Amino acid sequence: MIQNTMRYEQQRSGQQSYIATYANMDVGVREDQQTKHYFEYVQVLERIIRLLSERYSCDFRLYYQEGMNDVWNDLAEDIKEGDSEIEHISSVFDLVESRQFSYRPSCDQTNVDIGPSVRNNVFGYPRYKVAFARIPILVQHGISWEDLVFAESDEGLRRMLEDRQQRQLRQRKVAIFTDTRDGLERNREPITHSVTRSDVIMDDAVKLQIFRSIDEFFSQDRSFFQTYNVPYKRGILLYGSPGNGKTTLVKSIVGSIHAPVSYWQITEYTNSESIQEVFAAAMRMAPTVLVIEDIDSMPESCRSFFLNTLDGATSKEGIFLIGTTNYPEKIDPALMNRAGRFDRAYEVKKPDESLRFAYLMHKGLSRFATDPIVALAARNTEGFSLAQLNELYVSAALQMHYDNELDVDRLITELKADLTKDRKGTWLSDVGSNVRVGFVAK
Repeated sequence: MIQNTMRYEQQRSGQQSYIATYANMDVGVREDQQTKHYFEYVQVLERIIRLLSERYSCDFRLYYQEGMNDVWNDLAEDIKEGDSEIEHISSVFDLVESRQFSYRPSCDQTNVDIGPSVRNNVFGYPRYKVAFARIPILVQHGISWEDLVFAESDEGLRRMLEDRQQRQLRQRKVAIFTDTRDGLERNREPITHSVTRSDVIMDDAVKLQIFRSIDEFFSQDRSFFQTYNVPYKRGILLYGSPGNGKTTLVKSIVGSIHAPVSYWQITEYTNSESIQEVFAAAMRMAPTVLVIEDIDSMPESCRSFFLNTLDGATSKEGIFLIGTTNYPEKIDPALMNRAGRFDRAYEVKKPDESLRFAYLMHKGLSRFATDPIVALAARNTEGFSLAQLNELYVSAALQMHYDNELDVDRLITELKADLTKDRKGTWLSDVGSNVRVGFVAK
């Protein structure tokens, strides 16, 4: 199924579709000379400004954005979503691609979005009299791109940027930063599954401390920080074995505050430049939450720079920093033994019997099992993580759905057998007990 998401790409009657066309160059000039002067920067810039001035009946000034290209990510999102406030004014060059297609994941069909790209096009926001153009420029080894921002006034540009930020808050989208081989990749993704605070099953005292600090940080008057002369920044580290609710806790925090949220996925490509870019972006969104997942995977080469960034006088102002790790033994001790980096470290432990019972009841096992059976299941699942308890619930639901009966003891026995195999690394029972599966240290 092919969908064209653009609702605004029709050109004004008689309007030139391209700022510069190869066919309109002087016929008396040799073709190699025409090609040489095809990407004339100043001429293209003058034509764009003239076109904008004629279209909006005002003069335009050229602006430069310092730091990360946030506005260009927002522009690409507006184009893809077919935002009614943006209009496609013109393409720039006729021999450079000006349209794009992309795939959207879907459970039951293939969706393809086709429309103008950010590159080689001029887009305008008529309400603010602001325009954007990412124009191609010829470099030694091919084509590069120059990002140009035009506006009638500082006030119009400021109002547009502030309005877009407020709209993103209303849309509840999360900024995703991922370090890749080609640099820092930035995306915005909607919060598709709402996780409430009641979905968080963990020690009540720890849960209270975490949410109390969150609520105080994002209170409107910030009186706590002023009254007690506390710096307006906070950092907590969540650690523990996988599958015990760290991600659920983070999602509940994200879903329960009215503030921008960013996720940063550290990889082997993380470096000092991407660290600086992420914190600069977070500062522009402050007050905000910045989640750093798998912080233990920070490359050794840039750990000192990361620590120095956390120590900066203003690098975390207005940022509630949340770090997560499944391997606390790999965490640099310097992250936790100095105030101002991570202020508190909370262990998200495997659930005890009371929490296992609470989790199974929350999932809904009592829909097809009596309370005593649920209590027995909680008692017999010592050492299970919340993820394994979730699998117990799903297996029980499948058994009930197909067999119309429930044998919780058998399901627990099967899951314990898998757990034992996982711990020992012996999954192939018919080829000898010395066979190991996975990446096993020699």
